[in-house]
Amino acid sequence: MKRLCFVAAALLMALSADAKLKLAEVFTDCMVLQCDKPLSVWGTATPGAEVKVKVGRETGKAVAAADGRWSVRLAPLRASGKAVAFRVSGDGGRIELGNVLVGEVWLASGQSNMEYSMANHPRYAKPRKGDPDRLRHEYEQAGNPMIRLLYVRKDLKGDTLPTAGWQRISRESLKPFSAAAYFFAKALQDSLGVPVGVVSSSWGGTPIETWTPAGAYRESPLFGHAMDGNRLKANGQEVGWRYRKMIEPIAPMAMRGVLWYQGETNLIMGDTDIYTEKMRLLVESWRKAWADSSLPFYYVQISPMLYSGRKADPVAKTWQDLPRFWEAQARCADEIPLTAMVVTTDIPEDLADIHPPYKWVVGERLARLALNKTYGRTDVVCGGPVAKSISVEGDSIVVEFEGTAGGLATRDGKAPDWFYALTKKGRYSRVRASLRGNKVYISTDGLARRTEIRFGWDETAQPNLVNSEGLPALPFRRKVSLGR
Repeated sequence: MKRLCFVAAALLMALSADAKLKLAEVFTDCMVLQCDKPLSVWGTATPGAEVKVKVGRETGKAVAAADGRWSVRLAPLRASGKAVAFRVSGDGGRIELGNVLVGEVWLASGQSNMEYSMANHPRYAKPRKGDPDRLRHEYEQAGNPMIRLLYVRKDLKGDTLPTAGWQRISRESLKPFSAAAYFFAKALQDSLGVPVGVVSSSWGGTPIETWTPAGAYRESPLFGHAMDGNRLKANGQEVGWRYRKMIEPIAPMAMRGVLWYQGETNLIMGDTDIYTEKMRLLVESWRKAWADSSLPFYYVQISPMLYSGRKADPVAKTWQDLPRFWEAQARCADEIPLTAMVVTTDIPEDLADIHPPYKWVVGERLARLALNKTYGRTDVVCGGPVAKSISVEGDSIVVEFEGTAGGLATRDGKAPDWFYALTKKGRYSRVRASLRGNKVYISTDGLARRTEIRFGWDETAQPNLVNSEGLPALPFRRKVSLGR
């Protein structure tokens, strides 16, 4: 079937070699079209030329504008694992795509932890738990024909989207593809039973502003004054240059949602206090580009690491900078509609390594969010415990959690760890905690009258508190008055 895709591509080139009729680079053989949403199909032709489009049973036509661009909007299609017709004609040319399926489409973007590919296993440390070669085995054995991949190369020189087009799964197509995105697609396809297409467009070491349109920063009350053309005066970053080459050409191809795995570089740059707003600008501008205000964004918390040990960073770090950044990331889910975060405090093994190896865990947790929040699968637990309220009962501080599924537990069967509180001596000390149902009880003995409870509040913290599904609890800090 892979050979059929190449044959169809060759025929397409032969048919359109001398014609000016062209499709956007996101439309190729072997692609997946988004089901149950209106479809936008676009491309270029001679100005004034009429273009007709037929996808499945849906048809439409358009006239190329003065700049040659044309766009057709079609009614939604139902999911189908059987190939549908995809034909475009006009301007003396005819394009026919082969092996086009209809299902669920997602875009995965970010920096190196999203870029971390299915063939990166020889470069990075192997996991110590379970099968240490799981990534390699999956890479070598994957072959589900219902999963399709579109890989966007790290190439900013051309004028078109840098991609070889949609591919079926093979060792060749998986080699550069995001591991987290692949495992997300695998879990989604296994659960939904429909075709799944994922676009992988990411670049290691990149700050969030390079993935955001420059106009969003110029129009921002917070950042507008800090712009010098397309650059931020504070750090010299050119806003939007990866967006222009690696994201904008994909819009407005219909898709279900976005996966985002980024933040390490902005933490290193000292952007903790403004990261939530930068994330808001990214989400809102992408939704605007797709003309879809309800486009879900599911993103990944950056993992525990010794950032304070990085001596060459432009801004020196303390042990508190990472948990403060987690707080900023968690705030995104509270303040930006239709977003949610995967917690990853449990996946690092080497706290000097910025790339935790368990990318299948990340992908599967992202899939849990999508299944529950986007596809309505209420039977799927999509997150770990989150502190709901803190109160004082007698000689105990009581933290009540939501997201406990069948109840709170610990990964190692021991008492909950990484709970600290401000003592009468003015220091934060570890406190004993115990579980009762969905609550954690902490003794008030020796604590300051106005204390603060901190959970997992350290760059090295990997707390053992989980829910019945084994999903980790979200770190937090809360002030408490003991009233005495």
